[in-house]
Amino acid sequence: MQTALTKLLNIDFPIIQAPIGSATTPELAASVSNAGGLGMLALSWTDIATTREKIRETKRLTNKPFGVNLILEWEQSERVEICIQEQVPVVSFAWGNSLPFLQALKSKGIKVCQTVSTSEEALFFENLGLDFLVAQGWEAGGHVLGKVASSVLVPSIADKIKIPFASAGGFTEGRGLLAALSLGASGIWIGTRFLMAKKANASSVYQELIAKANENDTVYAERLFNIGWDNAPHRVIRNSTVINWENSGKPSIGQRPNEHEIIAQKQSGETIKRYADDIPTKTTTGNLEALALYAGQSVGLIGQTIKTAKEIITEIIEEANLQLDKLHSLRAK
Repeated sequence: MQTALTKLLNIDFPIIQAPIGSATTPELAASVSNAGGLGMLALSWTDIATTREKIRETKRLTNKPFGVNLILEWEQSERVEICIQEQVPVVSFAWGNSLPFLQALKSKGIKVCQTVSTSEEALFFENLGLDFLVAQGWEAGGHVLGKVASSVLVPSIADKIKIPFASAGGFTEGRGLLAALSLGASGIWIGTRFLMAKKANASSVYQELIAKANENDTVYAERLFNIGWDNAPHRVIRNSTVINWENSGKPSIGQRPNEHEIIAQKQSGETIKRYADDIPTKTTTGNLEALALYAGQSVGLIGQTIKTAKEIITEIIEEANLQLDKLHSLRAK
């Protein structure tokens, strides 16, 4: 399945694994790339030495293109320089302006991407000279930039720009891939479904809650899980922390139930308070259900089985081809 995005990135399928925070690993990114998609590393908060180490480990595991995602709410100059030194094929940015890094990256042949949430942003970054974009709809899990549904955002962007872009938010299976392509995107950017991949660094508790959730079980909040990253709206699965906050009348910061309670601990020994932006990883201990469980509205379409990245991608493409055959048969009639 070839699109403008697969040709640009030299990948087999128009599927990009979203940088799912602490759940990303070199093993996951490499397995996605080896399966024909584009794997991504989330390195925004990784220390400099570990940043280089994770990039090199990914390169040891795959000879296919992969990417690094950096959030521009934090200073990223050193990490960008490491990406250049290590010849990372793709660098994507969000929550800020990638212009200061654009020339240095492109001069080394690195493809540069920016996440956008409006058609105006998309046109702005196309004019700057970015290679491709990610259009993030309101349905997306994790930290969410915009407030427009993908079904409206994607064609609005497609009508304004010429460079390829991937759709994020609600597109997690074969039908979603076809929908995104028909709306004008050149691929899909998938986060929640890859949390259920075997190589994802997500705790079994987190994965079980994703498996049980339906399309109505997520909540969009402006400043709920804000400790660590404030003023960044997000979508999470409704858990005990969310329910207690809702039942208390959705009080503001400083008045939320059990606000200073320590509920979990990282492998390093660092404690995690309620309302922190940390997800439960495989090495997190404590009350994992009460942590930030980022997930998109597509969570109800994912199913309960933990699969390899290759199985996920193969399933999406097979679903898309099957649906395409159905559409062709309808047209014939």
